[in-house]
Amino acid sequence: MAETVTNWAGNITYAAKELRRPCSPDAVGALVAGSAKVRVLGSGHSFNEIAEPGSGGVLLSIAELPPVVDVDRAARTVRVSGGVRYAELARAVYGHGLALPNMASLPHISVAGSVATGTHGSGIGNGSLATSVREVELVTADGSVLTLGRGDERFGGAVTSLGALGVVTALTLDLEPRFDVEQHVFTELPLDGLDLGTFETVMASAYSVSLFTDWREPGFRQVWLKRRTDQPLPDFPWAAPAVEKMHPVPGMPAVNCTEQFGVPGPWHERLPHFRAEFTPSSGAELQSEYLLPRRYAVDALHAIDAIRATVAPVLQTCEVRTVAADDQWLSPSYGRDTVALHFTWIEDTAAVLPVVRRLEEALEAFEPRPHWGKVFTTPAQVLRGRYPRLADFRTLARELDPDRKFTNAFVQDILGD
Repeated sequence: MAETVTNWAGNITYAAKELRRPCSPDAVGALVAGSAKVRVLGSGHSFNEIAEPGSGGVLLSIAELPPVVDVDRAARTVRVSGGVRYAELARAVYGHGLALPNMASLPHISVAGSVATGTHGSGIGNGSLATSVREVELVTADGSVLTLGRGDERFGGAVTSLGALGVVTALTLDLEPRFDVEQHVFTELPLDGLDLGTFETVMASAYSVSLFTDWREPGFRQVWLKRRTDQPLPDFPWAAPAVEKMHPVPGMPAVNCTEQFGVPGPWHERLPHFRAEFTPSSGAELQSEYLLPRRYAVDALHAIDAIRATVAPVLQTCEVRTVAADDQWLSPSYGRDTVALHFTWIEDTAAVLPVVRRLEEALEAFEPRPHWGKVFTTPAQVLRGRYPRLADFRTLARELDPDRKFTNAFVQDILGD
């Protein structure tokens, strides 16, 4: 490449021979057809080599494609080009009186990249961002366009696809009527005495609930409740209301966080943790996330608490969320209601990796599936046993990409072929 390209955090420098930014879907097709190896770079918010095509391959950015956001108010859907970011999509959808059911905590990530890795989702009844997708348009290995929608037997492998099926140029998403949200923050929720029933009640107390801790002490420093104003806000007797605006990372200024103290506002200005106007240019951090059956939530939290002396020195913050089960074959929430344990580490790979390994050992009994785009060391052969439809996905990938044009070392290791 004539330019050095890194991911958002700067811990990965891509070795691809070139970075290409085609400006039209036809140009994407021509580029793909004429290349031996292709991987797509979204907004760069991955922390491992999932996007790396290798030294002989092409790294393809779809950020320069025309930003299509085509809302169908009658059908309550939106067709959006893959490179559009959630902040831009949300503003357009809101302008039509509609809403996405969920948002990522950081609204600056691209739509296609987010759903390809099964990213986010927060709330007992809310699935990952991928569950809103009803149709995928992708450029396949020969440069032609294939559209896969619900009802197609292959659709379960088409959305959370790790970029292994083709270049996603557009998606159609489900929408719902516009709603407002209030955000309430509480402090000091103890872990001691938290049983599974209480955990479930806490996590169901609002439309979206997040717990935050730095694991320097047992329990949670903060609880963020995002309440739809058309739903009741129950009493929250387990923690005290915050008296000042909070940031998920202790000690960080909260100026760039979304509005708190129960001030109602549009869904897209409250569901993320951070304001869309705040655009992070780089992230002085690494991230890991593990998703496991929700029935193990409290046991898993106690397992982490038992090693917090190891975890805390390299941790900025840990977020605990819930995600509803879905039917995307490679989704970390496939087939099971999920608790997500998200770790924002310091920017020091050498110090973080041994802690990640120790954390994975502590969580091993709870069947964790790591987030595909974050830092993990779980062996591929172990991961293959945690995805019941992996063989079906492998068959689909070979059908659409017989020459493995979109399969890099990361994906090949996962698929086991």
